[in-house]
Amino acid sequence: PLPNYPLLFFWRLEGPGVSEERELSTEPSGPVLIYNPHSTLSVEKQRQKLPVFKHRNNILYLVESFQTVVIVGETGCGKSTQIPQYLLEAGWAAEGKVIGVTQPRRVAATSVANRVAEERGALLGHEVGYTIRFDDCSDPHATRIKIQRKRRDLRLIVASATLDAKVTQCFSVRENRERDERCVQTFGLYCMCVLYMCFSVQEEVEKVVSMLQDQARTLSRYGIKKHLRVLPMYAGLPYAEQMKVFERLPPTVRKVVVATNIAETSITINGIVFVIDCAFVKLRAYNPRTAIESLVVTPISKASAAQRAGRAGRNRPGKCFRLYTEEDFEKLPESTVPEMQRSNLAPVILQLKALGIDNVLRFSFLSPPPAQSMVQALELLYALGGLDQYGRLTEPMGIRMAEFPLSPMFAKMLLESGNFGCSKEIVTIAAMMQIQNIFVFPSDQKKAAAREHRKFAVAEGDHLTMLNVYEAFVKHQKSSQWCQEHFLNYKGLVRAMSVREQLRRLLNKFKVPRTSSEGDPDVILRCIVSGFFANAARLHHSGSYRTLRDDRELHIHPNSVLYGEKPQKWVVFNEVVQTSKYFMRDVTAVESAWLVELAPHFYKQAKVRKR
Repeated sequence: PLPNYPLLFFWRLEGPGVSEERELSTEPSGPVLIYNPHSTLSVEKQRQKLPVFKHRNNILYLVESFQTVVIVGETGCGKSTQIPQYLLEAGWAAEGKVIGVTQPRRVAATSVANRVAEERGALLGHEVGYTIRFDDCSDPHATRIKIQRKRRDLRLIVASATLDAKVTQCFSVRENRERDERCVQTFGLYCMCVLYMCFSVQEEVEKVVSMLQDQARTLSRYGIKKHLRVLPMYAGLPYAEQMKVFERLPPTVRKVVVATNIAETSITINGIVFVIDCAFVKLRAYNPRTAIESLVVTPISKASAAQRAGRAGRNRPGKCFRLYTEEDFEKLPESTVPEMQRSNLAPVILQLKALGIDNVLRFSFLSPPPAQSMVQALELLYALGGLDQYGRLTEPMGIRMAEFPLSPMFAKMLLESGNFGCSKEIVTIAAMMQIQNIFVFPSDQKKAAAREHRKFAVAEGDHLTMLNVYEAFVKHQKSSQWCQEHFLNYKGLVRAMSVREQLRRLLNKFKVPRTSSEGDPDVILRCIVSGFFANAARLHHSGSYRTLRDDRELHIHPNSVLYGEKPQKWVVFNEVVQTSKYFMRDVTAVESAWLVELAPHFYKQAKVRKR
């Protein structure tokens, strides 16, 4: 039976294995410190100070009258934290029903859930909880929301600061360094708290943090040196490090947050007065013609520019400094291309099929994806054995693949591991591949770190190297001291253990035999090929690699253990990252014969031999 209290349920809305970056949440959720100018008032009075409060009755009336309500409000007006509570107070969660709130990122889901729990005086995980990939902090009896068309009593509220309300309404009715230096120089002119929006991922965030610290040393004569707090913010940052940006600092300390677009929406960072907007963002984009998913640096949209500006002056007057001209601003697109139109649709289609929606080509997407992306996704799922020749979900392979919170390729590899006699090793590899930055490179000890990391490297590539790291970690009693000595991410490895356990339980559920390769690397590599055969490349005489299906030029990522080594003739990879070139990430050497043997329907033998 359900507990006798109402449930408020937050979760991160994402396709299995689809995320901007491989994300890391390494510690249980703790209290979130958010600046509040009305902290001396009671919680109820504080809530009444939010702009959304004066629309409370109107919102409740609309939710009562219409099944779908679209709400557009400025950032910080209270959409995320207050509307769910209005529904609770109006009795919408009576009789064991659940109010579900989706958030686009892990940090947004956890911080909003924490805030709502605090306002309601509830223990996180009971009345208010959250569920994100590989992390469930909710009541075990909480129910799941079903498809809206099947539940006429279900209410859908779409709330956003940048949403195109007309389009959404119609849908419901229908059914580089130089620029970095400019940013740092701009910061040097101001002493108050600043949020700086960097345009890329971890490496560039950390580079700018280092540059700002160097800049602060030159400004020591102004007293900034000892009062500057520079904080990074990106998806791969450990949870505790992410939460530092929310902490309230003394008035004499200047806070500088160097962030990716993770700080653009859904979270409120206290004390931010100035925002420096560099006009770029790194987005995940999928090319259905080449079947390559990559991270591409691209100009932001006007909607994103407005969101970034909205981070400033939330609690007092602020300004946004845009490092581009007004003329350039007018040339920006109105909105960002929807993720549905630039993503690999294989995970989406697999989930739709699992929900019983067979005719996915006629499904009413809010932002219809390209037909070529749909066709390519169907072809991949068919090649993986998830769909039959009629496009129907196969039993048991397709149904089981849909239950994994991973991409279809990882799911297929895991489900086949018992047949190859290496399920213990494959579940470890799959877990390690979900964690970003297992290897740590301190800025002042990079050479020493590289020497330690080479001790784990194997000639076969990154997948077996990660297996070595995990097994060594377990062998040394999961010691944090041992990790520090070998420049390994201790919290990341602990997180990998948690992910591994969840994947192991799924394999047990599907009765996949628990087997070990007993030291034979070939069976592990063959199992990897069984899932990632579509991501194969051959060595070209130019020294680069070329994909087999369309001859696309690829290069091994500098972070790979195969980088700088004698080139292997054939490799498979997890993903491609586009910067100055197309780089393969998580690379393993394989035999060409395995591609023909394990995926004859995907690669013709003559074609592989010819190449």
